[in-house]
Amino acid sequence: MNNRQLFLQHVAQTSDAPLALEIVKAEGMYMWDVNNKKYLDLIAGISVCNMGHCHPAVVKAVQDQVQQYMHLLVYGEFVQSPQVAYATLLTKHLPETLNCVYFTNSGAEAVEGAMKLAKRFTGRTEIASFNRSYHGSTQGALSILGDEYWRNAYRPLLPGIRRLTYNDFESLNEITTDTAAVIAESVQAEGGVNAPQREWLHALRNRCTETGALLILDEIQCGFGRNGSLWAFQQFDIVPDILLLGKALGGGMPMGAFIANKEIMWSLTNSPVLGHITTFGGHPVNCAAGLAAFEALLESNLISVVKEKETLFLQHLKHPVIKAVRSVGLMIAVEFENFETNKKVIDYCISKGVLTDWFLFAAECMRIVPPLIITPEEIKWACSIICEAAEFHAKG
Repeated sequence: MNNRQLFLQHVAQTSDAPLALEIVKAEGMYMWDVNNKKYLDLIAGISVCNMGHCHPAVVKAVQDQVQQYMHLLVYGEFVQSPQVAYATLLTKHLPETLNCVYFTNSGAEAVEGAMKLAKRFTGRTEIASFNRSYHGSTQGALSILGDEYWRNAYRPLLPGIRRLTYNDFESLNEITTDTAAVIAESVQAEGGVNAPQREWLHALRNRCTETGALLILDEIQCGFGRNGSLWAFQQFDIVPDILLLGKALGGGMPMGAFIANKEIMWSLTNSPVLGHITTFGGHPVNCAAGLAAFEALLESNLISVVKEKETLFLQHLKHPVIKAVRSVGLMIAVEFENFETNKKVIDYCISKGVLTDWFLFAAECMRIVPPLIITPEEIKWACSIICEAAEFHAKG
């Protein structure tokens, strides 16, 4: 049996039609398969590889740390330099109230930790989330996920979940003194790139403050410069009580984090002690990789040109088959009439060496979330292939 057959036989599948590309190398903007076919990556491992694949600084940081030490002990007991250095640098570039970092293995685990933290700190049990929101696939994260299709098969889920409508002012009245926390994506990703109204996000922040509910902003997909500022919430002049990070946080290695004020985070240390624990969270190799990627991002001019690159995409993604294009920086949804059309366009693009996919709650939309290092020439070429695919579909 070849690798593809072994993959289908022995690796657990999440759909009955995986892409099953056998990638043997990835570097910068590109991947190569077992047949040496080259693919321009427009999805960056779903917003993971912001600095591209195998960034030299990240690779060196991993190699250096592996030679020092890997896993030592359960999270939080030993002083580990990569954890300390990364947490310190992150908080240096966050508002002063976001000064304490809890590293996890993934974004979903960051969500789980933040939900526990909010309940523990406030003494309340209700969590509010929004329709068409995505926060992960574990049981707790699934309980607050904003689409019934994905939740229904796994009931019963967590009780005490209140569902609100994104960008709806009236929904905010449902946040009360029973609410431990409200969790929202700074920009809804899987809903097809839905940005909040500035006034609405301010109203959400104010309502949380009035009721004593903690505001949790999920920037697992949109953090680290993807929307044109280091953190998306900066564009709206608000500060969350808890910030969720993941994906690009690890520079290609598996990491997540929830970040809060030290006073809030301290509540996990008592009643009970070890209020949230993880064996591999904040793994030193992952922290070293993430730190190197973050430093490389900060030293570059990539964030300052995100909006220019966004504009270039918008200028070249024009075809009668394309119904709409929604974007916030380099997070772009290209809307077609339906999923069938979108899938045909995606498949054509992949056949031509442009890798893209669709959104969970907006299957009619093509996902474009490339590494931030994408060049203007690569943008133009990718758009030409997408429009070529749309034309191919239009001609039947």
